Amino acid sequence: MIAGMTEMLNSVGRRSAPDDAPGAASCDTSLDVASDTDPDPVLDPAVVPEAAAVAVPDAAPPATSPRGEFVTGMRLSFAAGLGMIPIGVAFGMLVVQAGLPWWVAPGLSTLVFAGSVELLLVGLMAAATPLATIAVTVLLVNLRHVFYAFSFPLHVVRHPLARFYAVHALIDEACAVTASSPGTWTAKRLLGLQVSFHAYWVGGGLIGVLLASVLPGPVEGLEFALCALFLTLTLDACRSRAQVPSLLLAGLSLSLALVLVPGAALFAALTGFMVLLLLRSLLARRRGDPAPSAPHVPSDPEVEHV
Repeated sequence: MIAGMTEMLNSVGRRSAPDDAPGAASCDTSLDVASDTDPDPVLDPAVVPEAAAVAVPDAAPPATSPRGEFVTGMRLSFAAGLGMIPIGVAFGMLVVQAGLPWWVAPGLSTLVFAGSVELLLVGLMAAATPLATIAVTVLLVNLRHVFYAFSFPLHVVRHPLARFYAVHALIDEACAVTASSPGTWTAKRLLGLQVSFHAYWVGGGLIGVLLASVLPGPVEGLEFALCALFLTLTLDACRSRAQVPSLLLAGLSLSLALVLVPGAALFAALTGFMVLLLLRSLLARRRGDPAPSAPHVPSDPEVEHV
C-alpha cells in the first residue's frame, strides 16, 4: 500500500512540474529513495508509536482485583462450608431446647465462633456452671488453635483489624482448606473464605432457632452433635499417617484420665494430651526433623493490604 501511494505521488509530481523546472529531478529522486530505503512507518515504532503498541502484545497479565480475590475465597469455602450448616442448625435447636434465649445462638456464633465450644457452652450455661470452669474449659478445648497458627497463612493479612478478625475466625475448616492449597493465599482471598464460614455458621444457627420454635416438641439426640463433630475431626486426622502418633497420644491421655481421675477426666485428658504433644514436638526437633513453615506469598499492595 505504501509503495502504491509513493508511485502515485511521483506520477502527480511529474505531471505538475515541467521537465526543465529546477528541482523537479531532485524531488523525484527524493521520493524514490524514501520509498526504497526508509522503513515501513507502520512497522517502525519510532515513526508510528500507536501501531507499535498494537503490534507488540502486553506480556504481563493484568493483576487480580481485590474483589475477585474475595470472591475466589468465597468459592473455595463451599465444599467445607455446606457441611457446617447442619451442625449450625443442630446448635440453634439445642439452644432453644435448653431453655436459653434465642439470641444466644447468633450471639455465641458471632462472638465465640467455635463450634465445639459453643455446643459445649449450651450445656454449661443451662446448668449454671461457674464462670471459672467455663473459662478453663474453653481455653483447653480451643488450645488446638495455637498449633494451627504455625501453618495458617496469617502473615498475608497486613491491616490490624483484618488480622484481628482472621485470628478470631481461625477454625478447623479454614485451617484445612488453606493447608490443602499452600502458597496461593492473599489477604482478600483468606478473608473471603473466613467470612463465608462465619456466615454459614451464623445462618445455620438462626435456621435451627426458627425450626425449634415451630416444631411441636423437642428433638431427641441433638446433644450428640458435639460428639459427632469431634468424631469427624478424629477421622480427618486419621487420614494421614503423620497424625497417627497424635491420635495414639490422645487415646492414651483419655484412658489414663478415666482411670486416675474419673471425676475430672476431660480436664485431665486435655492437659495430659497437651503435655504429650509438646514432648513429641521437642523430640522431633532433637532428631532434626524439619518443622513445618508457612509458605511465602509475594506482597501485592493492591490485593494483600486490607
